[in-house]
Amino acid sequence: MIDKLQNYVSGNWVLGSGLGTVLTDPILGSELVTVDSYNLDIPEAFEFARQRVKPELGSHSFMQRAEMLSQAVKVLQANRDKYFDIATKNSATVKTDSAIDIDGGIYTLNYYAKLSLTNKQYLLDGETTKIGKEYYAKHILTPIDGVALCINAFNFPSWGLWEKVAPAILSGVPVIVKPATVTAWLTHAMLKDVMDAKVLPAGAISLICGSPDGLIEQLRPNDVLSFTGSAETAIQIKSHPNINRSFIRCNLETDSINSALLLPDEFSNDVCLQALCTEVVREMTVKSGQKCTAIRRVLVPANRFEEVVSLIQSQLKKVNVGNPRHDSVTMGGLVSLKQKKYVLEGVDFLCSHARVLFDGRDHRYIDVPGANSSCLGPILLGLPEGKIALEEDAIHQTEVFGPVSTIIAYDNLIQAYQMIKRGQGSLVVSLYGDNIHQLQATALTLANCHGKVHIVSPHCVSTHTGHGNVMPQSIHGGPGRAGGGQELGAERALQFYHQKSVIQAHGTVLEWFQ
Repeated sequence: MIDKLQNYVSGNWVLGSGLGTVLTDPILGSELVTVDSYNLDIPEAFEFARQRVKPELGSHSFMQRAEMLSQAVKVLQANRDKYFDIATKNSATVKTDSAIDIDGGIYTLNYYAKLSLTNKQYLLDGETTKIGKEYYAKHILTPIDGVALCINAFNFPSWGLWEKVAPAILSGVPVIVKPATVTAWLTHAMLKDVMDAKVLPAGAISLICGSPDGLIEQLRPNDVLSFTGSAETAIQIKSHPNINRSFIRCNLETDSINSALLLPDEFSNDVCLQALCTEVVREMTVKSGQKCTAIRRVLVPANRFEEVVSLIQSQLKKVNVGNPRHDSVTMGGLVSLKQKKYVLEGVDFLCSHARVLFDGRDHRYIDVPGANSSCLGPILLGLPEGKIALEEDAIHQTEVFGPVSTIIAYDNLIQAYQMIKRGQGSLVVSLYGDNIHQLQATALTLANCHGKVHIVSPHCVSTHTGHGNVMPQSIHGGPGRAGGGQELGAERALQFYHQKSVIQAHGTVLEWFQ
């Protein structure tokens, strides 16, 4: 009989009383664990966090809470092997892909544990400003007087957890975590190790697995909600009566049609062209393309279209897809058979609008028993005519969340800019070129519709951090259809969990706020 995962609410590990949902291995089909949150006392969980946990967390300084995070890092590092085993079974990821999630999450947690913050219980925002005769104003940030509900996506059960939890706990705000059901096992394992080690106050992080009713209904005006997932779900959240009635502060990260742009080759652009092709293949295959930052559109000058296609095709042929336990496999499966079905439906739709250049649906899989697995080879589509591509709504507005990308030819930069902006707001655009002035001008042109502009020039083809990698030092989020949210960005992440206020007083009073 497989284990049923417990939930962690009100400082205790408790089982749901329903049948729950069985999680299975996407490659082998074997049953793994059951998640269930039926009949949990959700209102009590929120009240416990507000009334019992918030005062205790808030009584510590930023530096003291940073030390708690440091201890949590040590616990997680001691259990890495267990987490990799779970990721292989539950997410069908090869070891290098699992590391992006697991080690990336631990690295992000450790980064926030080492931030040089004050030993006080508030943060300063800017300098003191004179507003009258011997009367001054100083802006400060104080932790919100509530809890943070964090709803995470299925693709990063570790990193998606810790990139939200780290700044919240550092700010002194208790967190209630609702992971995506299909990959909740890894989130559960990591949180259980940390909470059982008692390096954080009991209940500082609550964990609710499965799909309970009434989570959003429990939010109050001083609480916040951070969500990562589909635009469809985000719309439901934003329109929820309690979100509007209680004026809940929300941070949303949703769909994103990210782009990579090869600039016109005024000079020899071969190095940048090669770098672009390598990065496109990496973004298509890492985690089987199940990344919110993955490259979905590749824009290249019309006279380089065939060259780019040929180079990417040659690299895709070398990708070994199959069972992540096999040493020669470089790309595992999608997270579930259900997700594979969604991806194939999306591919069928896009294929009616673009040419198929590499068809991973015909891929031969390594060490995969039976035909019913979540494996799917990379699929490359193409639009070789810029004028047609500019008017093709589907390619610019449809995200297929898997190993799928489309190469698009453009006739001039203005046309390229127009096509990129047809994405209606994205997380990332990456620029490849060796003309410094052109790179700078393009970055400024596209910055207002992207959360990140990632530039690769000949100087950094081997040292840049990657189109799709999210670093805690930089903000993560994007405008428009990307959700309009913002996470990470060093200390900027803490602002979401704080209230900004201005203290106006005589200078002798404000001297205390230093």
